Amino acid sequence: MAADPNLKPLLKILIGVAWIDGQIQPEERTYLHRVAAEKGLENEPEIQSLLHEARGVKPEECYTWVNEYLGEHPTSDACQQLIEAISGLIYSDGMVDSAEAKLLANLQSLDPTQATSESGKSPVLTAVRSVYQRWISTLNS
Repeated sequence: MAADPNLKPLLKILIGVAWIDGQIQPEERTYLHRVAAEKGLENEPEIQSLLHEARGVKPEECYTWVNEYLGEHPTSDACQQLIEAISGLIYSDGMVDSAEAKLLANLQSLDPTQATSESGKSPVLTAVRSVYQRWISTLNS
Protein backbone atom coordinates (compact mmCIF):
# COMPACT_ATOMS: atom_id res chain seq x y z
CA MET A 1 0.00 0.00 0.00
CA ALA A 2 1.35 3.44 -0.98
CA ALA A 3 1.95 6.06 1.69
CA ASP A 4 -0.36 9.06 1.84
CA PRO A 5 1.28 11.74 -0.34
CA ASN A 6 0.06 14.44 2.07
CA LEU A 7 1.99 13.07 5.05
CA LYS A 8 5.42 14.41 4.10
CA PRO A 9 4.20 17.96 3.30
CA LEU A 10 2.12 17.95 6.49
CA LEU A 11 5.10 16.90 8.60
CA LYS A 12 7.22 19.59 6.94
CA ILE A 13 4.58 22.16 7.91
CA LEU A 14 4.58 20.91 11.51
CA ILE A 15 8.37 21.23 11.63
CA GLY A 16 8.05 24.74 10.18
CA VAL A 17 5.45 25.66 12.80
CA ALA A 18 7.77 24.41 15.54
CA TRP A 19 10.44 26.78 14.13
CA ILE A 20 8.05 29.71 13.63
CA ASP A 21 9.03 31.29 16.95
CA GLY A 22 12.74 30.92 16.16
CA GLN A 23 13.48 27.69 18.03
CA ILE A 24 12.06 24.23 18.58
CA GLN A 25 10.98 23.58 22.16
CA PRO A 26 11.99 20.20 23.68
CA GLU A 27 8.33 19.07 23.86
CA GLU A 28 7.81 20.03 20.21
CA ARG A 29 10.94 18.11 19.23
CA THR A 30 9.68 15.00 21.02
CA TYR A 31 6.25 15.37 19.41
CA LEU A 32 7.71 15.77 15.90
CA HIS A 33 9.98 12.72 16.26
CA ARG A 34 7.01 10.66 17.48
CA VAL A 35 4.80 11.75 14.58
CA ALA A 36 7.58 11.06 12.05
CA ALA A 37 8.03 7.56 13.47
CA GLU A 38 4.26 6.89 13.53
CA LYS A 39 3.95 7.97 9.89
CA GLY A 40 7.05 6.06 8.78
CA LEU A 41 8.87 9.22 7.67
CA GLU A 42 11.74 9.31 10.16
CA ASN A 43 14.21 7.98 7.55
CA GLU A 44 13.05 10.18 4.65
CA PRO A 45 16.12 12.34 3.84
CA GLU A 46 14.43 15.76 3.72
CA ILE A 47 12.39 15.07 6.86
CA GLN A 48 15.43 13.64 8.63
CA SER A 49 17.51 16.78 8.03
CA LEU A 50 14.65 18.97 9.27
CA LEU A 51 13.98 16.76 12.31
CA HIS A 52 17.61 16.72 13.32
CA GLU A 53 17.71 20.50 12.94
CA ALA A 54 20.50 20.44 10.35
CA ARG A 55 18.89 23.70 9.27
CA GLY A 56 16.22 25.98 10.63
CA VAL A 57 12.97 26.86 8.91
CA LYS A 58 12.11 30.50 8.37
CA PRO A 59 8.48 31.61 8.84
CA GLU A 60 8.22 32.52 5.13
CA GLU A 61 9.22 28.98 4.19
CA CYS A 62 6.61 27.55 6.54
CA TYR A 63 3.92 29.77 4.99
CA THR A 64 5.03 28.67 1.51
CA TRP A 65 4.60 25.03 2.55
CA VAL A 66 1.15 25.81 3.95
CA ASN A 67 0.11 27.50 0.69
CA GLU A 68 1.44 24.59 -1.37
CA TYR A 69 -0.35 22.09 0.88
CA LEU A 70 -3.71 23.87 0.72
CA GLY A 71 -3.55 24.92 -2.93
CA GLU A 72 -5.26 27.86 -4.58
CA HIS A 73 -8.76 26.98 -3.39
CA PRO A 74 -8.48 25.27 -0.01
CA THR A 75 -11.32 23.07 1.14
CA SER A 76 -12.78 23.28 4.59
CA ASP A 77 -11.63 19.70 5.30
CA ALA A 78 -8.03 20.50 4.31
CA CYS A 79 -8.03 23.62 6.50
CA GLN A 80 -9.50 21.75 9.47
CA GLN A 81 -7.05 18.85 9.13
CA LEU A 82 -4.14 21.27 9.04
CA ILE A 83 -5.45 23.25 12.01
CA GLU A 84 -5.92 20.03 14.01
CA ALA A 85 -2.41 18.82 13.17
CA ILE A 86 -0.87 22.18 14.12
CA SER A 87 -2.94 22.29 17.30
CA GLY A 88 -1.48 18.94 18.36
CA LEU A 89 2.01 20.38 17.99
CA ILE A 90 1.11 23.57 19.82
CA TYR A 91 -0.43 21.66 22.72
CA SER A 92 2.73 19.57 23.05
CA ASP A 93 4.52 22.39 24.87
CA GLY A 94 1.41 24.01 26.38
CA MET A 95 2.31 27.45 25.05
CA VAL A 96 0.94 29.36 22.08
CA ASP A 97 3.49 31.72 20.62
CA SER A 98 2.11 34.83 18.91
CA ALA A 99 3.49 33.62 15.55
CA GLU A 100 1.70 30.27 16.03
CA ALA A 101 -1.53 32.05 16.91
CA LYS A 102 -1.19 34.26 13.83
CA LEU A 103 -0.72 31.20 11.61
CA LEU A 104 -3.82 29.55 13.09
CA ALA A 105 -5.85 32.72 12.58
CA ASN A 106 -4.68 32.87 8.95
CA LEU A 107 -5.65 29.24 8.42
CA GLN A 108 -9.06 29.86 9.91
CA SER A 109 -9.59 32.78 7.55
CA LEU A 110 -8.79 30.50 4.57
CA ASP A 111 -11.50 28.02 5.56
CA PRO A 112 -14.43 28.65 3.19
CA THR A 113 -16.99 27.61 5.80
CA GLN A 114 -15.75 30.18 8.31
CA ALA A 115 -16.83 33.00 6.03
CA THR A 116 -20.36 31.66 5.75
CA SER A 117 -21.12 30.08 9.10
CA GLU A 118 -20.19 31.14 12.60
CA SER A 119 -22.44 28.47 14.11
CA GLY A 120 -20.17 25.67 12.84
CA LYS A 121 -17.18 26.71 14.94
CA SER A 122 -14.52 24.06 15.18
CA PRO A 123 -14.01 22.65 18.67
CA VAL A 124 -10.28 22.62 17.91
CA LEU A 125 -10.25 26.33 17.14
CA THR A 126 -12.30 27.04 20.24
CA ALA A 127 -9.77 25.11 22.34
CA VAL A 128 -6.82 26.85 20.67
CA ARG A 129 -8.42 30.22 21.28
CA SER A 130 -8.85 29.27 24.93
CA VAL A 131 -5.17 28.32 25.29
CA TYR A 132 -4.15 31.51 23.50
CA GLN A 133 -6.35 33.67 25.74
CA ARG A 134 -4.88 32.01 28.86
CA TRP A 135 -1.38 32.61 27.49
CA ILE A 136 -2.15 36.28 26.78
CA SER A 137 -3.60 36.72 30.29
CA THR A 138 -0.40 35.32 31.85
CA LEU A 139 1.64 37.81 29.84
CA ASN A 140 -0.50 40.68 31.10
CA SER A 141 -0.30 39.54 34.74
